[in-house]
Amino acid sequence: MCTNKQIEIVIASKNRGKIKEIKSILSNKNIRWLTYLDFKDWPKIEESVNSYEENALKKAKTIANFTKKPTLAEDSGLEIDYLRGEPGIKSARYAGEGSTDLENVQKVLNLMKDCPFIERTARFRCVAVLYLPNDKFFMSQGKCEGKIDFSPNGESGFGYDPIFVPEGHSYTMAQIGIEEKNKISHRAKALKKLFRIVSIDIF
Repeated sequence: MCTNKQIEIVIASKNRGKIKEIKSILSNKNIRWLTYLDFKDWPKIEESVNSYEENALKKAKTIANFTKKPTLAEDSGLEIDYLRGEPGIKSARYAGEGSTDLENVQKVLNLMKDCPFIERTARFRCVAVLYLPNDKFFMSQGKCEGKIDFSPNGESGFGYDPIFVPEGHSYTMAQIGIEEKNKISHRAKALKKLFRIVSIDIF
């Protein structure tokens, strides 16, 4: 897929935070990013509760078949050791279907109210997939270790960023800024690895 021509790639997500972050991580003049806003009758995709891999592949394949274009999808979650790996695959809807980021964060904090900081270990995990119209696909993974703070802090980022303190940092993912986040995040690691695999030289 190495080329000097501009490549169109569809991002298989309606999460504006994710879309913005993906574009920032993979910013390059040779890629024209397309989203759900560029298509009519965007398919609704029911995610499973089995694995990040299954969800990412399902989203990428569904949208690639719909658009007939190379499609990038990812599935990610927050895994907290004190909660035995939860919210994990249920991260986006941990407080219930249609729950907001704030509601999900508050549920985590409520469940961990008696947990000391030393035991608040956690990690963000991401699986990314690039699916091509010829039914060939590439997959990669990334993770970011850290701990859960006692309260939300920071205005940047989305999801659980305001309560996640990355390993080696004293501030949350929502406080360190997008430039630093894109160096260490689970999503950045997975996406950069993925695009090295498919030999698109954009780094």
